[in-house]
Amino acid sequence: QVASFQGVAVRSLSTSSPHDHPEHGRLVYKGNLAKTVLGVKFFSYSTSIFNLFMMPYIMLKSGIGVESLLVQAAFYGLIGIFTFVTPVTLHLLTKGYVIRLYYKDEVDTYTAITYNAILAEKATVFHQKDVKIPDISKMFTTFYAKTKSMLVNPTLFPNPQDYNHLMGYDKSSFFKFEDLEAVKEAD
Repeated sequence: QVASFQGVAVRSLSTSSPHDHPEHGRLVYKGNLAKTVLGVKFFSYSTSIFNLFMMPYIMLKSGIGVESLLVQAAFYGLIGIFTFVTPVTLHLLTKGYVIRLYYKDEVDTYTAITYNAILAEKATVFHQKDVKIPDISKMFTTFYAKTKSMLVNPTLFPNPQDYNHLMGYDKSSFFKFEDLEAVKEAD
């Protein structure tokens, strides 16, 4: 007799959770704007490349090459601003946007995945002790990992304790039991 597998769900034989990454640890955060950031940057880059390739054709057909040097410089400058400044500005604004954040319990390290300038994923590994919270709330920065600014949305952490540990809120910075004992002994 042959058993039929028709209509039976096939399960994965993997022993790890789909939210775990063997190299980076447990997934604790996933940014909801990752595809939007990637799409906007890709669109900006593609229009800039299109402008660069179309520039000689536009120059040839418009006859601007015959005009004065001052008119040519103004035209090139205007096109250059839209061709180069927009993608650079977009990159500077979104380079710290965390698309995924992993945590390794054993060594208390985080791995933040962001997009680099060529739209590839970049991993930044840091310890919880490397996290610095800016004194003044800054746009596009939730915390600094070493010296790199990172942007996360606290409401997107499935487990609020993960966010609290990342930011160091789970550690009491005001009073420690040992400090309280030392004050009592001094009195």
